[in-house]
Amino acid sequence: SAPGRFADYFVICGLDTETGLEPDELSGENFEQTPLRRTFKSKVLARYPENVEWNPFDQDAVGMLCMPKGLAFKTQADSREPQFHSFIITREDGSRTFGFSLTFFEEVTSKQICSAMQTLYHMHNAEYDILHTPPTNDKDSCSSTGDCNGTSVSKLQRFNSYDISRDTLYVSKCICLITPMSFMKACKKVLEQLHQAVTSPQPPPLPLESYIYNILYEVPLPPAGRSLKFSGVYGPIICQRPSTSELPLFDFPVKEVFELLGVENVVQLFTCALLEFQILLYSQ
Repeated sequence: SAPGRFADYFVICGLDTETGLEPDELSGENFEQTPLRRTFKSKVLARYPENVEWNPFDQDAVGMLCMPKGLAFKTQADSREPQFHSFIITREDGSRTFGFSLTFFEEVTSKQICSAMQTLYHMHNAEYDILHTPPTNDKDSCSSTGDCNGTSVSKLQRFNSYDISRDTLYVSKCICLITPMSFMKACKKVLEQLHQAVTSPQPPPLPLESYIYNILYEVPLPPAGRSLKFSGVYGPIICQRPSTSELPLFDFPVKEVFELLGVENVVQLFTCALLEFQILLYSQ
């Protein structure tokens, strides 16, 4: 039986520099997009511990759900704010495991990856130029846009939005907690404080490994009807577990549902639930 830990796994997903840039087949073919807008395959880079008896690690499921859109690349000109999301893994026996992921961007230090991205842009620009440059004997096409060679150059400049000599390349990376219960707010704070510790110019009071060890091995699940307070990197983190006589744990802000769906849709959804209609939510 499970020993009642707060978290079972700490997972890191991102770019595997050994395998390089692999197109993400699950996202469909997107070769018409510029390379920075394409999605690439992410990998589970590390997990701690390696495995636990009561919650076998599903690498394929965790890897896909941590980064459902695959790897994303950006430059210094793009917004790179961290994004948080949650997911559930439901097994064949109906048991559930909860995942909480913080995705952020870090600078690509591998010269091979930067060169590969530059090569993809050269190929993309050349293909675009071949497909969209009018024939040299088409005088009307040339006269309508000015000089044909000038048009070609301007299109190259327009789509050459990554230059290895000028731009800094960033790639998405994800840190994740796999937990037996859905303590969303507490997990979000843990991950945000870990990310802050990595990006802060001042080192945290203790090595990062000690905080990860603490959350995996020393922080228990709170008993039913009780609260739990434990130390994060920069401050205390509190979570509360409802008693057996209360409604089940639901640690998600209802405000976001109204912001995403609107009042009318929420009322309609609630009505459908009361009438026991089948409900399907479709999202990009």
